[in-house]
Amino acid sequence: MDRFDNDNWLDEALTKAIGSQETKPNFEKWKQDHPEAVEMLTSRARRTSSISRRPLNIRNIIMKSPLTKIAIAAVIIIACVIGLSLWRTTGSGIALADVLARVEKVKAVSFKWTYKITGGDPNTYKPYKEMRVTWLTSQEYGSKSTWENVDPNGGWSQYRKMYTLPQKKTEIFIYPTEKIYICQELEDADAEQIKEDNVAGDPSGLLKGILQTKYESLGKSTMDGVEVAGFRVTDPNWFINIGKNQQVDYKIWVDVKTLLPVRFDVRASAEVGEMVDRLTHHVVMYDFQWDVPAAAAEFEPPASDGYTFKEIKLPPSNEETAIQGLKLWVELLDKYPETIGDLRDLRLTEKSGTPAALRFQEEIKGLTEGEEIIKLADFKMPMRGLARFANVLQRDKKDPAYYGKTVTPKDADKVLMRWKVSDNEYRVIFGDLHAETVTPEKLAELEAALPK
Repeated sequence: MDRFDNDNWLDEALTKAIGSQETKPNFEKWKQDHPEAVEMLTSRARRTSSISRRPLNIRNIIMKSPLTKIAIAAVIIIACVIGLSLWRTTGSGIALADVLARVEKVKAVSFKWTYKITGGDPNTYKPYKEMRVTWLTSQEYGSKSTWENVDPNGGWSQYRKMYTLPQKKTEIFIYPTEKIYICQELEDADAEQIKEDNVAGDPSGLLKGILQTKYESLGKSTMDGVEVAGFRVTDPNWFINIGKNQQVDYKIWVDVKTLLPVRFDVRASAEVGEMVDRLTHHVVMYDFQWDVPAAAAEFEPPASDGYTFKEIKLPPSNEETAIQGLKLWVELLDKYPETIGDLRDLRLTEKSGTPAALRFQEEIKGLTEGEEIIKLADFKMPMRGLARFANVLQRDKKDPAYYGKTVTPKDADKVLMRWKVSDNEYRVIFGDLHAETVTPEKLAELEAALPK
């Protein structure tokens, strides 16, 4: 029997040449996915063995042969491009790409979610200082959740219920204490985006985010009697931007046997707006129940009888809406947001002395929490339109860019935001919020002059 007919030699060779015994569990999947590379390596090994009288040194064949080097390099590049974590299997022997594949097979999952904010002005974030949430998420029906916050009189009180229903193109927010019922319309693009990356209520969205960044292994350990593998992300750009000098520490633990997550733990801190103190956000997802039964009736929101009903129609995703959102930011804070998706609580405008900010603070003075929620929903609409427009440009691969960190309202001729409209044209919103269509060459010239 030809020694190369049994491809155990390839496992051993790749282990010696590239990895360690800890990476070996991925080889079988790799060989199934890339038979052409296996054939190339095997053929080369046969030819080399037939003309050599010395004992076969497969490490030399793999690492010295130009042909096999190219084969390995090509496979690595392909794996990176299509999202395979071929060489990213960690010391735990678990590949996060396999975890994501397993999670995506789950039809419905329930779990719990805790959220705490520490630091900063306690009055500004009063409703959100500490919350706990129960989730039920279904691939077929959407998600529903019940939110509770700490009751000043002790214990917990229900803060809101939330239904995200992509199939019905609707999100519903129910505030039982304030008797507020908000129905928010979703456009097709919004509904599809929620299906793809509803991160708050869908563990697969978090896993997709991790796979797009650099992560490290925490090895194996035991959690609640279960053997788990841990992973960690510290890249501050992975998490949504919450302020200046952001720091992130994100950990996930996965059941070694089932390849299903058992716990997510995210800590993110930053300086927010004009505040001196750092705010720290701490989110924990736990108590996962995978493949739970889920019926359509469970995702039917209750009737709005007896509640103040508010229907929200989102603004169109276009240039005009984007400019309106940017203009509102300037009126409130006398500057542009550092990130285009910044929808921070408008009560932070109390730190601003602009006429628009002072008027807004006067308008919400004395309102109940429910009344303020409705006021915020209306007032924030142009900002949401700006964020939605940016998301659409990103989704449609229009090569968008935003420079709010360095461009101010006084920079009339500087590029604040731009996107591609055709192969030969870009649309540009300038610092004074006028817009022009320019050539790629002109855009390059304008961007070269941006503040560093």
